[in-house]
Amino acid sequence: MFKRFLLAIGGFALVVVTLGAIKVAQIKEMTSVSHTPPPSSVTTAEAAAVQWSPTLRAIGTLAPVEGVTLSADAEGTIVRIAAENGSAVKAGDLLVEIDSSVEQAQLAAAESRAALAKISLDRASELWERRANAQSEYDAAQATHKQTIAEVEGLKAQIAKKQIRAPFDGRVGIRSINVGQFVSRGQALLPLQKLNPIYANFSIPQRQLPELKIGRKVTVTTDAYENRPFEGKITAVNSVVDAATRNISVQATLENPDEVLRAGMFVRVEVDLPATENVVVVPATAVAYASYGNSVFIVETMKDKEGNEYLGVRQQLVKLGPTRGDLVAIAEGVKPGEQVVTAGVFKLRNAAPVQVNNTVQPTSSPTPKPANT
Repeated sequence: MFKRFLLAIGGFALVVVTLGAIKVAQIKEMTSVSHTPPPSSVTTAEAAAVQWSPTLRAIGTLAPVEGVTLSADAEGTIVRIAAENGSAVKAGDLLVEIDSSVEQAQLAAAESRAALAKISLDRASELWERRANAQSEYDAAQATHKQTIAEVEGLKAQIAKKQIRAPFDGRVGIRSINVGQFVSRGQALLPLQKLNPIYANFSIPQRQLPELKIGRKVTVTTDAYENRPFEGKITAVNSVVDAATRNISVQATLENPDEVLRAGMFVRVEVDLPATENVVVVPATAVAYASYGNSVFIVETMKDKEGNEYLGVRQQLVKLGPTRGDLVAIAEGVKPGEQVVTAGVFKLRNAAPVQVNNTVQPTSSPTPKPANT
């Protein structure tokens, strides 16, 4: 029994030693293999030095050069609407007529009295020349004639107030009255606006005020006509800065011969500045934004601990400049010609190995036109 026990112990020890030797060999084999992570697949683009003409961008609203909502200057019933909705009219054209039949009758009576007063004045004048009447009679006839003339003119003015005419050339909007409707004094009747030319009103920060000058060219775009820019010039700069926003109001005038632009439209305004500046630009997707600072990854040849060369990335903090479309200007940190990572930025770290695959590139246009927008 004792021999069997020794044999069992010896067999067990042999098995343990054998398994231990195998495990040690496996560990040595594993430690001898390099554990460098596989390179990440990225796309790259070359940082380019370009000339950008600086522009001021703002959001604006279109306003008519002349625009009013015509209202009734006297109460009465609408008897005629001479201008259809949306029609073009000239200055002086009749738009709306209010019933003036009572005033017309009063005018006829006043004109009769004025005619009689004129006859009486002529007779008094003849008698006065022959000194056949008193001067007081002549003066009374003269005053009566003037009074009747003034009465006639007053009734004509009252009738004119019931004929609403266009104060300037323009286009009629949608009226808010109908024939037969009674309107009171001051009630809105219909809008009238002059759309050619048209104003574009916008605001810019006060720090950009020195860059504005009367006559500076502006380009206006709107969602209604995406592929059609409208050009104009700055015609006015407000003399007061808004104390609440520290912005200053600017007005540009645009030619609008087809009247496709309408008052109240939302527009994007770009003010062209004459100076040009050299900037280094990269696609906006190349920038890794972070609270401690923005950075890009520059692709370059590196060496590992054993001195072997590999393609890796260097994280570089940058100072960003203005943006234009899909591109962003780098004020500091990147030199022209350097290769920067444009896709796969957020999976990288400093000195990480990469594999460049530029089969599919992100968009990098200064004037992008996204679909379905």
